[in-house]
Amino acid sequence: MSAHQRGTELDLSWISKIQVNQPAVLRRAEQIRARRPVKKEWQAAWLLKAVTFIDLTTLSGDDTPSNVQRLCYKAKYPIREDLLKALNVHDKGITTAAACVYPARVCDAVKALKAAGCDIPVASVATGFPAGQTHLKTRLEEIRLAVEDGASEIDVVINRTLVLTGQWEALYDEIRQFRKACGEAHLKTILATGELGSLTNVYKASMVAMMAGSDFIKTSTGKESVNATFPVAIVMLRAIRDFFWKTGNKVGFKPAGGIRSAKDSLAWLSLIKEELGDEWLKPELFRIGASTLLADIERQIYHHVTGRYAAYHDLPMS
Repeated sequence: MSAHQRGTELDLSWISKIQVNQPAVLRRAEQIRARRPVKKEWQAAWLLKAVTFIDLTTLSGDDTPSNVQRLCYKAKYPIREDLLKALNVHDKGITTAAACVYPARVCDAVKALKAAGCDIPVASVATGFPAGQTHLKTRLEEIRLAVEDGASEIDVVINRTLVLTGQWEALYDEIRQFRKACGEAHLKTILATGELGSLTNVYKASMVAMMAGSDFIKTSTGKESVNATFPVAIVMLRAIRDFFWKTGNKVGFKPAGGIRSAKDSLAWLSLIKEELGDEWLKPELFRIGASTLLADIERQIYHHVTGRYAAYHDLPMS
């Protein structure tokens, strides 16, 4: 039985008994940081793969229809055509995985992607992003409105208070309601791990979110002081693996916040490959939430093709 079909009568008492071995997690995180990146042709191939996992994002107070349109154009054409031709991948249809915006900008994004003849999904944040400190009724309505406007993926934020006070049943019930409000849209649940207090809480919240029907679990809003880190990712990935072993259901993972360099993106891909295997290295199960990462990946690919680094005017859409 899938997580989506479970009823709300659920015994979550076992959750309180979980403990994460923090020293072991930190040692594993150090191994990842120390690893040498892939080089040359392999690097270019992995960077192009990384592009296809990006949820290209704009979540600013000054977002306008025009900069959302620009974002959507970049989502469809993430790397300059001549660079793709030089690598002989211009016919591979390389795009980002999604365009991610605020609920009020979903209509703009849907319209822009439709005008570009593109079926890239529009993702919307919701549920009182980034703090989640609004009434449940308001948070649910925000999901419904974003879906009505054409969002096919919803990135919700959990109520951190429920985690910090150990109210696991209440957290489960809230996420179940988010799941229902999403309808056919994919539910990506943001744990805001930098505000959960401990790695043990990160594991517990990950498990509850998956049991409640999340299609993805996501590290951060990008607005916290601490965002996507390797220790947190390791804990979340182990939770995904444990959940898969217990239920047979594959849940996706999305790190977000602070992933800005091409080198960073390669480390994240390597981590997913090692912890979950190649079957998770596809946009259906792995995303990277980022706004500035794509520009650095394009710079690195430009360097790989031309042997020099791009001047600002060489990549004007970055």
